Amino acid sequence: MSAPTRVVSTVGPVLIIGSGLLGASLGLALRAGGVRVYLEDASPTSLRLASDVGAGVAFGDAIDEAGVAYADAGTDAPGYEAPRIVVVATPPDVADRVIVDSLLRFPGAIVTDVASVKDAVVADVLATLEERGLEDAACRYVGSHPMAGRERSGAGAADADLFYGRPWVIVAHETTWPRALLAARALATDVGAVPLEMNAGTHDHAVALVSHVPQLVSSMLAARLVDAPAQALGLAGQGLRDTARIAASDPRLWTAILAGNAGPVASILRELRADLDDLLHHLDAAAELGPLRGGSVGAINRVMTAGNQGVARIPGKHGGAPSRYREVEVLIPDEPGALGRLFSELGEASINIEDLVLEHSAGAQAGVARVMIDPAVADRCAAGLQERGWRLITH
Repeated sequence: MSAPTRVVSTVGPVLIIGSGLLGASLGLALRAGGVRVYLEDASPTSLRLASDVGAGVAFGDAIDEAGVAYADAGTDAPGYEAPRIVVVATPPDVADRVIVDSLLRFPGAIVTDVASVKDAVVADVLATLEERGLEDAACRYVGSHPMAGRERSGAGAADADLFYGRPWVIVAHETTWPRALLAARALATDVGAVPLEMNAGTHDHAVALVSHVPQLVSSMLAARLVDAPAQALGLAGQGLRDTARIAASDPRLWTAILAGNAGPVASILRELRADLDDLLHHLDAAAELGPLRGGSVGAINRVMTAGNQGVARIPGKHGGAPSRYREVEVLIPDEPGALGRLFSELGEASINIEDLVLEHSAGAQAGVARVMIDPAVADRCAAGLQERGWRLITH
């Protein structure tokens, strides 16, 4: 029995230029809704992989099958239909050139992009079109940025549900057609994302704060581990894994992203440096004068308290207000089916798992599942698990 087809409003064909994680995931999601998807990529290997995982049909193959010359790609012919929407999913340092090229190649198509930097990309596209006397084409362009991703890159990591429940920022400019804006909103909605509209400058400062600077901080922290002694790494717990997780991201892609958003990133890093300098001043004083001296207690407390306040502002489940859950820590044997059995037995007890964190200790043959649940059912949950033979960790 085949999987149910998603109901979508996007009318294809959609041409996705760039078959990495975002491009391939978008192709999978659109094809699940029955949309015809073409793929194009400068790398034949990347293109073939995306095609093989089911993200779409290589654009050149579609043209060849229809007997249409590549130079005539913008015209319809038997067996071929020109793209109605072009999605540029290339790295941000080349996105502007690909967007302009797409506007010229496909004069009947709406063109959008998914670059995580918007101010520079939009400005460069509009400036290039103006220089070439092609301002009329700008109305068909609307920028966008799905706030989705993972540490693994490439079509091999693609997931049709990558965008589900995630914000998808739409960045129109002064001459963007309303029709182009609607097409971008429909595209986001059709793949399960939540469309939001922002101007380019607001978007770039926002992503610098919630995405770009966290990536740098995580990478700089993880870099301290390069020369760390093995006995120190053997003590690593979930806190280090949580804060260093995104340091495994693709350096080439993030170099283009961070360089493209240099201004907002540098501004936030200066604020971070000011806090770090203040903390260092007091810690140095404590190191010289003795523990708890030199104002170190107050400085540390200020940092921790401000961090608590910031975390409290992060939206909670389904984008609502942050919620406080009770944690139940369960020892999980390192054997097949153990975690699935835990989930199944919690479900049988009508207990919903709000969140989950798995922790592992070096050399241990078991892990710890920190299950976040509604405080109202926490005691019943703990008692039920113990009755079923699970070992709980109490503090």
